[in-house]
Amino acid sequence: MKKNQVVFIGIIILFLTLFSFYFDSIIVNGISSFRTAFLDDFFMGITILSSKLIIFLFLTALFISNYNKRKWVLPIWFTLFLSAVISFLLKFSIQRPRPFQLGIVSLLPQLEKASHLIWNFSFPSFRAMLVFCAIPFISKKYPKFKYIWITFAILVAFSRVYFGLHFLSDVIVGALIGYLIGASVIKKEKENKF
Repeated sequence: MKKNQVVFIGIIILFLTLFSFYFDSIIVNGISSFRTAFLDDFFMGITILSSKLIIFLFLTALFISNYNKRKWVLPIWFTLFLSAVISFLLKFSIQRPRPFQLGIVSLLPQLEKASHLIWNFSFPSFRAMLVFCAIPFISKKYPKFKYIWITFAILVAFSRVYFGLHFLSDVIVGALIGYLIGASVIKKEKENKF
């Protein structure tokens, strides 16, 4: 990608992030107003499929199962680990409450006992980071699967806002950081610096 394209994309992402910060409460409230039993179940399925353990095991199995792609397992693990560390450092530094904690939306009963009630903060979305950090790897090694994974990643990010677990800005920034971590690790691997 050319430098001016990167700058242009960066400006668009910055604009979207700033825009979403300004309208976060309105957006979360608006999205949650479309809740239905069907959508609740659908996005609960997405939430289960996007658990940290399932994502870790799926990506590991995907790359271990193909002999020619096994060398990417350690870089993926490193990327997932780095995403977790950066996410938690940002969460505990910023300590932004979740939308449901601020009373903007109600939390579904099936989410009430989840760990995010006890220790977790909203900004950035770790799940968004997790699924978006894998996009560069999947795009490079499984290009036919790329659009399926991108669709899944977008659904994961949207589900976090839908349930009132995150603001839109949380998932945009989480997705961006995750993607950049994945792309950076791939770049280092290409340069044999990993």
